[in-house]
Amino acid sequence: MKKQILLVVAVLASTLSSSQQIQWMSLEEAIAAQKITPKKIFMDVYTDWCGPCKLLDKRTFQNPDVSKYISEHYYAVKFNAEGQEEINFFNQTYTNPSYDPNRKGRNGTHQFTQYLGVKGYPTMVFFSENGAPIMPVVGYLKPQQLELYLKMIKQGDYQVFSKPEDFEKYQKSFISRFRG
Repeated sequence: MKKQILLVVAVLASTLSSSQQIQWMSLEEAIAAQKITPKKIFMDVYTDWCGPCKLLDKRTFQNPDVSKYISEHYYAVKFNAEGQEEINFFNQTYTNPSYDPNRKGRNGTHQFTQYLGVKGYPTMVFFSENGAPIMPVVGYLKPQQLELYLKMIKQGDYQVFSKPEDFEKYQKSFISRFRG
């Protein structure tokens, strides 16, 4: 009887934890999904060697509030900024001709990384429901810091900012609901 209860608890725990994981997809999959059910895209632009990228994965993306919010309101895309994936975006193909599979650590920068204007890692890029880039957010963010951007972009609040002070005012009045 005790073993059966433990088994049920283990199954429930794994079901709950897996339901809170972000379901990452490719950019092409996200754009195809947008055509069926329009949602914005949240893209994590990372590199394999980037320490803050690994912290973002471990501490922020594993946060139940973050993973639930992203999963409900965005199509989540992971993109290796120095990888060899071919990206087709608005009838343009982007590759990484400088990619060296034998290289350890830093590698050539992907053309799509350059197109997005990514200057540091990690960078999170938000895209509109029609796939157009909205804005990048650079650097490691804690769950409550990322919450501001997730909700601001989702709700379209960023569209009313006309000067930097508007964002500062928004930021000061924002009340975080995500747990640490």
